[in-house]
Amino acid sequence: MLNTGLDTVLAATTDPAASQVFMKQAKAFEADAKFFEALEAYKNAVKANRTATTLFNVARMQDHLGYDDDAMRSYEECTRMPNPPVNAFLNLSVLLEDAAQFTRASKLILKVLEANPNHPRAKLFIRDVQASKNMLYDEELARLKGREEAMFELPVAEFELSIRARNCLKKMNIRTLGDLLRIGEAELLSYKNFGETSLVEIKQMLTARGLRLGQQLDRGHYDKVRGEVLEKMKGTVADGVLGLTVGTLNLGIRSRKALQLLGIQTVGDLAARTEAELMGVKNFGATSLVEIHERLAEHGLALRTLE
Repeated sequence: MLNTGLDTVLAATTDPAASQVFMKQAKAFEADAKFFEALEAYKNAVKANRTATTLFNVARMQDHLGYDDDAMRSYEECTRMPNPPVNAFLNLSVLLEDAAQFTRASKLILKVLEANPNHPRAKLFIRDVQASKNMLYDEELARLKGREEAMFELPVAEFELSIRARNCLKKMNIRTLGDLLRIGEAELLSYKNFGETSLVEIKQMLTARGLRLGQQLDRGHYDKVRGEVLEKMKGTVADGVLGLTVGTLNLGIRSRKALQLLGIQTVGDLAARTEAELMGVKNFGATSLVEIHERLAEHGLALRTLE
């Protein structure tokens, strides 16, 4: 009884015959290159009978006219309806790729390939999406590396240091910020006339910039590990998450200071670190560790574990 009543209501809200008339009008407009008129006729066809076919044609025309957001919404609704055209998935994947939403685009194409593993257009598209995704990660890594390299080339003479500290660094042939990051506390203190006061002064200057003494000593190893971790995480988290700054995690003061000391700037940097590395920072305790675990989990990530 309930199903019969529902069928009656649906029948009262659809008019397949009228929809076909509008579809014919739209096709005629489209053939005459009257695309705006065609879009309106396709929309009328949808109003008369909302099906995967009518919605696909609205989306296709919106896509053609450059209404990308409208086209994506129409394609998405179309893909959720019974018997959607294959091109609804593929066309939507192209729009998503253009919007740098590579994970969503890949999922749509994979649905097509699951149904038809040899679909030529889908096979081509999945390669394009993966290539674009890899390019985005490569560009992000290059951008971060370029920013770091520029900072490391800054002369230490430009920073506000005491005459004693500046003279000691000059005699030790430490000219740039990068040079300072490649030396440890013990080596600095071993130099004649270089005392605790100068050490504290330099450490404070570095901390204010999210840096620490000696952090470049094992940089090559860390860069390799970071690259491997980012590679493993590709496709497992939402696009753009790894490049977010750690400031977006809204961490407490103690956690933020620890990340600054370790030179951690992005969410990807943080996920490449281990619990032991964080716990090795002074005043970083279990509460801060739990906080970081929770913030990373919100993005589907976790700290690196040693295998």
